[in-house]
Amino acid sequence: MKRSLNTLVTLALATLSLPCLADDEQIRKAVNSMFGVQDAVREINKLPYGDLHEVVLSDGQVVYSDGRGKYLIQGSLIDVEKRLDVTEKRENDRARLNFAELPLNQAIKQVRGNGKRILVTFEDVNCGYCKKLAADLKDLKDATIYTFMIAILAADSEVKAKNIWCAPDRAKAWNDWMVDGKQPAAAKCDDPIKKNLELANKYRIRGTPAIYLSDGTRAGGGYIPLDKIDAALTRVEAAKK
Repeated sequence: MKRSLNTLVTLALATLSLPCLADDEQIRKAVNSMFGVQDAVREINKLPYGDLHEVVLSDGQVVYSDGRGKYLIQGSLIDVEKRLDVTEKRENDRARLNFAELPLNQAIKQVRGNGKRILVTFEDVNCGYCKKLAADLKDLKDATIYTFMIAILAADSEVKAKNIWCAPDRAKAWNDWMVDGKQPAAAKCDDPIKKNLELANKYRIRGTPAIYLSDGTRAGGGYIPLDKIDAALTRVEAAKK
C-alpha cells in the first residue's frame, strides 16, 4: 500500500527532529543534575553555530552547551563575521513585549492630553529612580501611561503597592506617594501585584524602572530623562505612518 505524500513528509520531519529532541533531553538532564534540581532549565534552543545550544536557566540566565550537555559556557557569544553580539541580540528579542497580550487591566492608567502615545512601565514603589520618573512623567504631553507595580526591592513594597491599587483613585494615590511622599492609606481588595511580578519575570525584567514603548521595545536600561522618553515616543508614532 502506498503512503500518502503528507504521511511521508510527516515521518521525514519526525525523523529529522529526533536528534534535536535527544540533544535537548540530554542537555536538560545534565544541567538539572549539575544544579541538583529538576527544573533548572526554562528553554533550550539549537543555534546555527556548530553544535552549540543556548540554554535559558529558570532564573533567566543564559549559558551555552554542546549537544551532549558535557560542557557549559558562560558569557557573550560573538559572531565575528557579522560583528554581532548574539547574546545581547537574543536577550533584547526575548525582552521585547508583546504589547497586544499585555494585561493592561493590571496596570495603573494615566492619560496626558490626547493620550495618543503609549508608554508602559514596570516600577517598584520603593524605587528612587521610579520616583524621579514619576515626577518627570507629570510633564509628559499627549500620552497614556500604563504602570505595572511590582514588588522586588523591600519587604513593604507589596503592602504599599496593594494599598495604592486598592485606593479609590489609583493614579492619584500613585502620584501622592511617588511624587509627594504621601503614604497610601491601608486598603484591601483583589490586586494584581503577584501577577505583575510573574509578567515581569516572563520578560526578564530584573530592575526598575523598566520603560517600554508601544512597539514592544525597551526605552533604555533603566531611568531615562523625559526628553529622551518624549523623543522615543515620537519616533515610534512616526514609524506607524
